[in-house]
Amino acid sequence: MTQLLERPSPTVTRPASHRPARRRALLEWIAVHALGVAAALFFTLPFVFVALTSLMSDQQALTRDLIPDTWEWENYRKVLSTAGFLTWWRNTLLYAFLGTALTVLSSIPVAYALAKFRFRGRGLTLMLVISMMMLPPQVVIIPMYLFWAKQLDLSGTLWPLIIPMAFGDAFSIFLLRQFLTTIPDEYLDAARVDGCGELRTLVKVVLPMARPGIAAVALFQFFYAWNDYFGPQIYASENPGAWTLSYGLESFKGAHHTDWNLTMAATVLVMAPVILVFFFAQKAFVEGVTLTGVKG
Repeated sequence: MTQLLERPSPTVTRPASHRPARRRALLEWIAVHALGVAAALFFTLPFVFVALTSLMSDQQALTRDLIPDTWEWENYRKVLSTAGFLTWWRNTLLYAFLGTALTVLSSIPVAYALAKFRFRGRGLTLMLVISMMMLPPQVVIIPMYLFWAKQLDLSGTLWPLIIPMAFGDAFSIFLLRQFLTTIPDEYLDAARVDGCGELRTLVKVVLPMARPGIAAVALFQFFYAWNDYFGPQIYASENPGAWTLSYGLESFKGAHHTDWNLTMAATVLVMAPVILVFFFAQKAFVEGVTLTGVKG
């Protein structure tokens, strides 16, 4: 009895402390957000540098000073009053908006057919579209230039860049096709049962459901046209009246001296519309790009 009373009571195991786990989670949170802040600064600081340099005087630009001694807002007025700058704006808007509209309108029917129609040669057609994406434009630039310049006499204009967009774009077709495959066929079958033809089904059913994908394609094409330098250099370099903003920026560089403050101010004016468009449309853009990879 005495031995039973003197027997030590069994030790009760307590759960391990959650403090190390919480500390580890906190350190992971700090590390992830620190990397995010570092990446944000890595991409943001060049824009900040360009914006600050655009507000400096010509003597202070590209010196060790990071903050302008005097805020030269007059630089933007000088850029806007530069001969031809507003014409470059007009040409760029025409090229970007008209080219984007033509690309979207011509790519949607092709993407819809590749995504929802069953016909002989569909796989081969899709492979041809993908192969066109892999073809560098420099490979065909000489015969294309001879065709537009010699046969149609359209050199010195932007029409050789705009007109081909009315016949579709391989990347836009492929991206839209990937998105349209995520739309269930049951919606299309229900529309056909109700008496809708293929065109009405496309307009009434498919297009409203494909808005994120269409927005992504439109933004990709708009950014491409707005920033395009190679095309205007090939077709419009001989005519300053047909220059775009990306090509016209080259004229801010003189033979012996470059006004870097004015060049940076012009750069800010060129970048600002693209940044604003992406800022307001980023939700639809990210959603469209994400959903294109849901179903192959």
